[in-house]
Amino acid sequence: MVSSVKTLGWTETVLRVDLSARKSWRDAIPRDLLHAYLGGRGLGVRFMRDHFRLNPFDAEIPLIFSVGPLCGTPAPTAARLTVVTRSPLTGTIYDCSAGGRFAWRLKGAGLDAVVVTGRSAVPVALVISPDGAEIVEVPQLWGRTVPDTVSALSGRGSVAAIGPAGEKGVLFANIMMGEGNSVGRGGLGAVMGAKNLKAVVASGDRQTGIADPQRFDVARQDVMRLFRASPIIFGELGISEYGTPALVDLMRQRRMVPTENFRRTVFEASGNYSGPAIRRDYNARKDGCYGCPIQCKKSTPEGEPLPEYETVSHFGALNGIASLASIVRSNTLCNELGLDTISAAATLSAWGEARGRFPTADEVPGLLRDTAMRVGEGELLALGSCRVAERLGRPELSMSVKGLELPAYDPRGAYGMALAYCTSNRGGCHLRAYPISHEILRKPVPTDRFSFSGKARIIAIAEDTNAAVDSLVACKFSFFGATLEEYAELLAATTGVDYSPQSLKEIGRRICLTERFYNCTNGFGMKDDLLPERFFAEPGSSGEGIEIPPVDRTRFAEELQKYYRIRGLTTEGTFDDPDFLLNQP
Repeated sequence: MVSSVKTLGWTETVLRVDLSARKSWRDAIPRDLLHAYLGGRGLGVRFMRDHFRLNPFDAEIPLIFSVGPLCGTPAPTAARLTVVTRSPLTGTIYDCSAGGRFAWRLKGAGLDAVVVTGRSAVPVALVISPDGAEIVEVPQLWGRTVPDTVSALSGRGSVAAIGPAGEKGVLFANIMMGEGNSVGRGGLGAVMGAKNLKAVVASGDRQTGIADPQRFDVARQDVMRLFRASPIIFGELGISEYGTPALVDLMRQRRMVPTENFRRTVFEASGNYSGPAIRRDYNARKDGCYGCPIQCKKSTPEGEPLPEYETVSHFGALNGIASLASIVRSNTLCNELGLDTISAAATLSAWGEARGRFPTADEVPGLLRDTAMRVGEGELLALGSCRVAERLGRPELSMSVKGLELPAYDPRGAYGMALAYCTSNRGGCHLRAYPISHEILRKPVPTDRFSFSGKARIIAIAEDTNAAVDSLVACKFSFFGATLEEYAELLAATTGVDYSPQSLKEIGRRICLTERFYNCTNGFGMKDDLLPERFFAEPGSSGEGIEIPPVDRTRFAEELQKYYRIRGLTTEGTFDDPDFLLNQP
């Protein structure tokens, strides 16, 4: 039965959990902080202010689950949450988001956020309801896969859980939502495992009230109209039809497919795992996050989640594997064991090049299991590509920025992407600015992918915009159709507080600079804002009338300096003002 208790956007409540002391309590969140940081990524980053210097495996490091003000409403793609802490893989401040019923149920428990600190003496699950929270001992679930854990706990609500990889401290362990969505990157599952926290369960049913329902309905209709008009979302070759593997053929056409650890940029067999191939071979059905109209995820008729673009490309081309069956199996194993597919595949690829032979399709499943359990070769592979390459005496073979393995867009084929990988606060990530949108997908306007001209300003604006989106928390795919204008209307209608696209970008800028300040305080700077040497020294795979030269080192450095000036940073990418945080809400 649905409760009659309603909130308008925010609940203004955080659940604080101390696992060491075995206690939990609810605190009020000052409304001015919610106005300044919204929720999701922004609120989590703000909660890290007194803790960002802590080691990721320190018992007192917070692990923060945070939803947004639109969660719990019919706002499209808003049933999401963000997890924030410091990454054990990169050392950077880190956030990662996922959709699913869990976010909805957490908001329904009357919470904007959960902040977990401490370390339990035995494995536990945190069970949250509108009436409170319970720390339940679950030693019988330690060592179990994610599906086993979800099955054991799903009677109590929606589940977010780690697998054996998180328990063993694999540096790229993820957190899985019960429906198959992943808080995938940065090793946040290892932070959860270090706390002896096997799972978080949420079962709330409170409604999120809307201040102006009529205004909300108009804004929602505007968003849906723009979704339907977008060929990227609902076109015959769009992500609603084929999921993100719709990008496989496009990236092949652009000759920017990371192949054999980025040594080449074309993989002749990529058609084996394209969107149409997955639909044909697996009778793929539409699936997706709770309440999402796009349904970009795909699954088998039996409900097994099928891999997305980054996963098919990295377990495919990056390791020289042409078998779709092998790629699907690798994806399923990573989901069961709790491994980030991007970092897992990229680590195997760097390890393969270092030893002179990439793993075969038959070898990969065993290597993934060994990695999750940290046995045999897996003890080394569990450290991620940067540490693997260093220990093998070939540090140049880790295709990463700030220790985060690069996703499936070769930067020699898109110079905005090259810059965005390096300016990203969490490491080599495509989602901070996503210049693929304009360089490849031509949305909202096309830019020259082989030019750095104007890219510094474009990247800075996109980072600010995406920080606001990640704090709402909405899906970035929404913005292949809609804009911040429509989502500002949804937010204003929900909360009764007026927002504009510009005010949301200003909030995003505050979040980006706060993250950057945390990282700089922890020793990051210009030396970390660089691509691996391979991209400056080696060309990609030219052909078919397309030249893929190395990235121009001089132009890259010039555009990076422009980015620093736009951000108000020093020439070393750091802050002149040591009291920057004191001037922030």
